[in-house]
Amino acid sequence: MQTFRVAFLGAGRIGQMHLHNLRTIAGVQVQVVADTSLAAAAHGATIVAAPRHTDDISAAIADPEVDVVMICTPTGSHPELIRQAVLAGKPVWCEKPVALTMPAVQQLSDLVDQHQVPVMIGYMRRFDARYQRAKARLDAGELGRIERWHSQSIDASPPSLAFIKTSGGICIDMIIHDFDLATYFVGEIDTVYAQGTVVVDPGFIDAGDVDTIIVTVRFKNGAIGVITGGRRTAWGYDIRTEIVGSQERAYIALQSATPSNHDGDVSPVEAQTHTFGDAYHAELTYFFDCLRQGITPRPGIAEAGQSLQVAIAATQSLHTGRPVRVSDISA
Repeated sequence: MQTFRVAFLGAGRIGQMHLHNLRTIAGVQVQVVADTSLAAAAHGATIVAAPRHTDDISAAIADPEVDVVMICTPTGSHPELIRQAVLAGKPVWCEKPVALTMPAVQQLSDLVDQHQVPVMIGYMRRFDARYQRAKARLDAGELGRIERWHSQSIDASPPSLAFIKTSGGICIDMIIHDFDLATYFVGEIDTVYAQGTVVVDPGFIDAGDVDTIIVTVRFKNGAIGVITGGRRTAWGYDIRTEIVGSQERAYIALQSATPSNHDGDVSPVEAQTHTFGDAYHAELTYFFDCLRQGITPRPGIAEAGQSLQVAIAATQSLHTGRPVRVSDISA
């Protein structure tokens, strides 16, 4: 079996979770862990027994002993790090979202097309067995014509306000998972209308964001949907999805998978890891299998850009109080 030597960038909580998963994926060796915090890089390296760690992220990408680059750094850094890896001819797996703006997505798309380097963006819910079963039913025609989409994503407890200020907001950071699934299952979204409020922590106001949101969506094929998002529950990480067709429906309910703050101060990352642990592992296994087989992994830049475009439109709607056509958000 071919062994891939990895430069792993970003050793925060989500990065550490991925590093633990990499220990159990055959044919993968983390060669270097890089983080702007040298202490974090050193800790990450201990998880996978990587021979090196560094705070020089660009040097890790350029390392001649590295074949593949994995990115778990803050979102704003994703485009530049992907660019460096693609120019070095090294396949990339990057945590979602791909970027914060559509011009950045377009530049990356053009670069990947030019250099033909595989780039996959991590939307782990696609790899959850429950969602895969629902998708198989849809593709087999069991649901009939899709008429409605309902989904909900609510964290067990909110992330830090420092994170919120750089995350792009609740639409780009959080319910972009729902936008990705909605387009994956139903099709392209034509129009969004978002309303939000702050009921969890007034600090969200200072960050220019909301902690509770409802987005109505209209798909190009005529279906309609509602997406609810929130930063806290009293009962745990709450994920639900319902795809309603003319013949049947598919329903996935993952609420109460983890305890709330009252039961043990569960972070958003810990809650996601608990609920989607197998999916996180499956998406990385799939990525490396694709590289071995010469298959382009999905979702790539284009699909990730599609969900980002919807998230930006929803953010614009949230701030203007008006419906926004997704096509009006251009590069």
